[in-house]
Amino acid sequence: MRPRKRRLKKPATPPVLTYRDAGVDIDAGDRLVERIKPFARRTLRKGVLAGIGGFGALFEIARNRYRQPVLVAGTDGVGTKLKLAFELNRHAGIGIDLVAMSVNDILTHGAEPLFFLDYYACGKLDVAAAAEVIKGIARGCEQAGCALIGGETAEMPGMYPSGEYDLAGFAVGVVEKSRIIDGTGIAEGDAVLGLASSGAHSNGYSLIRKIIAVQGVDLSTRFHGRTLADAILEPTRIYVKPMLKLAKAVTIKGLAHITGGGLVDNVPRVLPDRLAARIDRAAWPMPPLFQWLKERGNVADAEMYRVFNCGIGMVVVVKAPDAGRALKALKAAGETAWRIGGIVRRGKNAPQVVMV
Repeated sequence: MRPRKRRLKKPATPPVLTYRDAGVDIDAGDRLVERIKPFARRTLRKGVLAGIGGFGALFEIARNRYRQPVLVAGTDGVGTKLKLAFELNRHAGIGIDLVAMSVNDILTHGAEPLFFLDYYACGKLDVAAAAEVIKGIARGCEQAGCALIGGETAEMPGMYPSGEYDLAGFAVGVVEKSRIIDGTGIAEGDAVLGLASSGAHSNGYSLIRKIIAVQGVDLSTRFHGRTLADAILEPTRIYVKPMLKLAKAVTIKGLAHITGGGLVDNVPRVLPDRLAARIDRAAWPMPPLFQWLKERGNVADAEMYRVFNCGIGMVVVVKAPDAGRALKALKAAGETAWRIGGIVRRGKNAPQVVMV
């Protein structure tokens, strides 16, 4: 018998696929860019040569203002505060938080923030939510006096749960080399000042969310004239403009941004090893939010001061004779500030922050 001829099946015509079929909507990204351009435009300052829309952003340093300009850069995110923003569908303040965490950091070296860039990543782009976030970023840049000159929106299907996104950003500033604040001049007897925070800022939110979950807290509950959600999601305070004014009035020896690690871990970052900061807990009132967190979470004092800012968002070290003038200047700039302690000699193996 002659073998039968096999008929080869024609392969099925593959479906026509697009990037949108894969979960990425290029048109949505374009709509977002157009929507945020007016917000970014409001942040423009002298020095911006090219901003949003190109492959890179260009910024020119004003050489007539600096003899030896030094660039200072900082980067950060917002942490698990984002989880509450998702749950409550409140996004604008998160953008301010993102800017604040970077500009307040570079401020501690005496730097004036020049520009900011953000990175927004999501599984599926929600143009309205993303626009709210970036509108907040622009508002934060306005508060800091820096330009929002670029960023990246990444839509990555399967990388994030529906309705969630992640944020990162970085700021670049400049300071005259001779005016860099690095803490090396801090001496025994100097005064420690504390500037009021606006709330928990962007730190300790894993513990905050744990307290909310364990206690079954209703965030719509009224809390000191507003909802608990309002108090917990209050954006981070940006200290740039008042601190740059203060630097012209007195010599600032050290600055510490009170972020993760609280007063206990952040103040030592600006102190010489031989010195310690003695901080009086009674020198400022513990804000209601932190009292509530302490009570509802049964959080120990030591844990409170190591996790949260407890009402102090920025610490300033000045000469003792300059303390009164500094506090007056800060008040005139709209800040609430207190003299919260002083610099003392550090004992062998002793901690660099002593809470009394």
